[in-house]
Amino acid sequence: MSLEFDVVVIGAGPGGYIAAIRAAQLGLKVACIEKWKNPAGKNALGGTCLNVGCIPSKALLASSESYEHAKHGLEGHGITVKDVSIDIRKMLDRKDAIVSKMTQGIEFLFRKNKITWLKGHGRFIGREGEAVRLELQPDEGEYEIIQARNVIIATGSKARHLPNVPVDNVLVCDNEGALAFDSVPKKLTVIGAGVIGLELGSVWRRLGAEVTVLEMAPSFLGGCDAAVAKEAEKIFRKQGLSFELGVKIGEVKVAAGKNGKGGSVTVHYEDANGKAHSIDSDRLIVSIGRVPNTEGLTLDAVGLAPDERGFIPVDDECRTSVPNIYAIGDVVRGPMLAHKGEEEGVAVAERIVGQKPHLDYNCIPYVIYTSPEIAWVGKNEAQLKAEGRAYRVGQFPFMANGRALGMMAADGFVKILADEKTDEVLGVHIIGAGASDLIAEAVVAMEFKASSEDIARICHPHPSMSEAVREAALAVEKRALNM
Repeated sequence: MSLEFDVVVIGAGPGGYIAAIRAAQLGLKVACIEKWKNPAGKNALGGTCLNVGCIPSKALLASSESYEHAKHGLEGHGITVKDVSIDIRKMLDRKDAIVSKMTQGIEFLFRKNKITWLKGHGRFIGREGEAVRLELQPDEGEYEIIQARNVIIATGSKARHLPNVPVDNVLVCDNEGALAFDSVPKKLTVIGAGVIGLELGSVWRRLGAEVTVLEMAPSFLGGCDAAVAKEAEKIFRKQGLSFELGVKIGEVKVAAGKNGKGGSVTVHYEDANGKAHSIDSDRLIVSIGRVPNTEGLTLDAVGLAPDERGFIPVDDECRTSVPNIYAIGDVVRGPMLAHKGEEEGVAVAERIVGQKPHLDYNCIPYVIYTSPEIAWVGKNEAQLKAEGRAYRVGQFPFMANGRALGMMAADGFVKILADEKTDEVLGVHIIGAGASDLIAEAVVAMEFKASSEDIARICHPHPSMSEAVREAALAVEKRALNM
């Protein structure tokens, strides 16, 4: 006897659980397959993002920022704080409590929406007429056969590792291990100056580690607007992060400690000029990107196969080449962002019932949760130049914003790129406190094809950080009022 559903979602990360909820809201009978278990061995929903990604990393970023602010940031306010100390175990327990609350929240939403949570590993075994057949290997008991009219693959991604460098998440760590250090390393090496490397490197730098970041690309934050990248590198170096760009990673040697304690990692590398170096540290974080996770799905059973980069091929509406099978999130083309997966999940659920949702990939925002934060949406200057598109630039610094000065958060700026003829906003780039929230206004503006003049004419609250967005819009016309 097989279990039958209108929709089966494989994976309960942000894309998967949101797809399941939206499908259930639309009246479909829905199941979601998830095998994840937390360190305590308990089944958990939420995938990488909620368990060992977005949510726990932001909790540690907030804790480490509070610690650094207490030690170094209050004097300017006339506040003296003595004997500031940190309890790493309590900090980690706080992070874990937030994760538990969020994952249990998804369980509640599944019950509320009558979604069946199938605990275990799912894989394709074929088709029977129009139905897709899957096999569930549960944590306990015998295999079960599942029939679905529609399947949404939302299996996400996993950390890319260096060849011949085993990750034990003790001395050599990926994102998962880097969120659970039991003590602050004296010296920490990070390979990769991307989002994960910068965020987690920042966490442990604030808590007292001496952090060196080795980046194989010749430039810093190559995906960002050049002006933002330049400003970010200057600020991060001033904060104490050390960077080596354009390096070639060589041998990595691990010396284990005694009784599971201590130990060291030595990374041999060549700098941009080909000169050999080595660096010793207590721990190493490898953050060189992520790869799609299709392991164990047996895609070939239904006539699917990953492309040369490991992604499942889909069309613009997330349909695979097999009828009624969709794929979303990190396992398909496009940015590996939780909110991108969520929007695809909603769109696919609505397409299944015949609706016609729209998702503009050019309006998906990017955020790096460092301090200051970095956020952008749309095109940067290099991309517009490559397209041959004429544009104008408006930029406004936070050092001229009263709210930023009052908060002692005057680093950074807002930069708006607009079409030279039509004034349509083509891209917005922010580096500064609260950039992750400020970028939302830019997303709305771009989604509705607004002009910089539209933003400039909207009344913004005073004093607020958002005034810098308005001033940057005014600066496109060279008429900023406060600079």
